[in-house]
Amino acid sequence: TLICGVFISIIFGANEDFFKDKIKEGLSKNEKINLIQDAAEKDAVLKAEAEKNWRYYQRFHFHATGIGAMVMGVLLFISFLSAPEGIKNITSYATAIGGFLYPFVWLFAAIYGPELGREVAKEKYAIFGYMGGLFLLGLFLSLFMALRYSFKTSK
Repeated sequence: TLICGVFISIIFGANEDFFKDKIKEGLSKNEKINLIQDAAEKDAVLKAEAEKNWRYYQRFHFHATGIGAMVMGVLLFISFLSAPEGIKNITSYATAIGGFLYPFVWLFAAIYGPELGREVAKEKYAIFGYMGGLFLLGLFLSLFMALRYSFKTSK
């Protein structure tokens, strides 16, 4: 996810309008918004929704880079502990899988949110959001291991 987060930020810098145009295009297909009759109200809703959907792309970037860096640090930390290999593996997989998949809830909400509606898009891809719990489980297990086991000693 670290690479994905950095890559999308490069695209933001090179062509931010690409994302904003996709959001605008999706919002033009949104059934709920198209039912609004009052032009001023519709414009206000379109503007607010465009800003919120743009924020989801940014959240993907922030979560992907931040959590990606945390995962790398936690995995490195785990490797230095003298804990049994089984709990180290479970903790490592929980941290890595959860940390990798969680940010994608924001990317998919950003991609599909304009047309489907933000809440519907988040619900549709909620499995990725639940991966945040797996990541947190890995962090708690890491904390447990840090308190329970010492660092490896060189022989």
